[in-house]
Amino acid sequence: MRKLFLYSSLSILALLLVTPPSLFAEKPNIIFILADDSGFSDLGCYGSEIKTPNLDGLAKNGLMFTQFYNTGRCWPTRAALMSGYYPHMVHRDKLPDLNIVGGNRGARQSWARLLPDFLKPLGYRNYHSGKWHIDGKVLAAGFDRSLDMRNQGNFFTAKGNTVNDQPVKISGDEKDYYATTANADHAIACLQEHAEKHADQPFFHYIAFIAPHFPLHAKPEDIEKYADQYLTGWDQMRTERYQRQLDRKLHNTTLSKLEPKVGPPYKFPDAFKKLGSGEIDYPADWDDLTAEQKEFQATKMAIHAAMVDRMDHEIGRILQQLKTMEAFDNTLIFFASDNGASAEIMVRDGGHDPLASPGSAASYLCLGPGFSSACNTPFRRHKTWVHEGGISTPLIAHWPAGISSRGELRTTPSHVIDIVPTILDVLEINKPEKWNGVPIPPAPGKSLLPAFPEDIAIERDSLWWFHEGNRAIRVGDFKLVAAKNEPWELYDLSDDRAESKNLITQHPDKAAHLIDQWQQQLKKISEIATLTTPKKKPEKKRKRKQQPSKKSPAVLPAK
Repeated sequence: MRKLFLYSSLSILALLLVTPPSLFAEKPNIIFILADDSGFSDLGCYGSEIKTPNLDGLAKNGLMFTQFYNTGRCWPTRAALMSGYYPHMVHRDKLPDLNIVGGNRGARQSWARLLPDFLKPLGYRNYHSGKWHIDGKVLAAGFDRSLDMRNQGNFFTAKGNTVNDQPVKISGDEKDYYATTANADHAIACLQEHAEKHADQPFFHYIAFIAPHFPLHAKPEDIEKYADQYLTGWDQMRTERYQRQLDRKLHNTTLSKLEPKVGPPYKFPDAFKKLGSGEIDYPADWDDLTAEQKEFQATKMAIHAAMVDRMDHEIGRILQQLKTMEAFDNTLIFFASDNGASAEIMVRDGGHDPLASPGSAASYLCLGPGFSSACNTPFRRHKTWVHEGGISTPLIAHWPAGISSRGELRTTPSHVIDIVPTILDVLEINKPEKWNGVPIPPAPGKSLLPAFPEDIAIERDSLWWFHEGNRAIRVGDFKLVAAKNEPWELYDLSDDRAESKNLITQHPDKAAHLIDQWQQQLKKISEIATLTTPKKKPEKKRKRKQQPSKKSPAVLPAK
């Protein structure tokens, strides 16, 4: 397979000048659609009762990956998706015992380029519509147009958003504004302009919906579709989704058990005073809830479903635009979610009016652990954890001109770090070895292109996770995982992705080997994280008696 080598940012203009338009036209367009806080089973094609005909159609005529992973949290996933690195490598998630800025306030190194920088030399136009949550300005990252949905606390106003990195000017009363629709409007406007002015060039479009992230805000007519859907509770919903998944052979695992002692990952006691007695912070048996609690929880799930439903509807409008401009067949479309459904419960931004209609702008509701568990069927736990429920996502790949398989499953374990190398492989190009003279270190992702024509396993050493003390590694079918401050657990995912049979005592040698591999991977990732970046100087502190320090739980062996 012939590869085009990209030399540096200085070569972009020269390559554009000498590359004939006919070469641009032969390259596929690429769209990556990312949902926010949508669970593994929230799409109809992945077992849901929610109506998602447009995404189901892409799956029916494309590929469904059944073991695709994210990082368990929004901003690390976005950094990994666009850069091809584990987020810790590029300062977008924290590492233990490293005195450098990381997490959602970290800034990438100069060599940590995003995908548009590697597509521009081939003549690609690059568009962004929706949530950003990556460091730096959008246009500086190589995009030609952008709508940055910076307002993630109210779906009914554009206040706080930016267009092309400039603040949005609000005009009128915004009575018809809804963020998911506005997101699609911007994406369609970009595509229309592309068809009118740049039809001889291919495009890359990153469409990042906020939905169904909290607050649970949806249009009344969408909520009405699901008004009585969930009164039978999360136990029934989990059972029904699980059975549909088995019927479609999406997995061969048992259904995970609810964990009544696992509630929201962060505690906001004041929120419960504002939300009232219908709110609970644990996934109890549905029959044990009061009538008020059942109605409150079912209403929240109905709003979540309405948000997913509306997102699918707006995706349908985008797909229709592609067909109108005759670009649908030669556009490689991906869909995934940035983490599992969320167990979080909080009240922030404009607050919560208990007298307001649930789902309206004056309300502030979160899904919570009960229905979050159901949305993550059949897996355990939620967003922020790195058990399967926190890190598992659908991945749909659709490309009529390039994927001949229709409606097939792909079972290879894979990760958002694989998207950049997959796209570069599709386009037959390599990343440069340097950027403006600074060496670019090897990235850990693997191309998924070999899995497009047939269901094969992509060879790799491991997949690795660390987020806020939660940690995991997967090697083959074995997964070593631990929640923050808890001991390691060992699972054989070949038949137990529910993580129900802890094998840590039965296979101590295997566990010890995986613990060592997790540590070795931590070392490699830390080495790249400190490349070309000076360590943060420690703050001066007043002298005081020091307590004996404890070793980070991230590096403790199993007890």
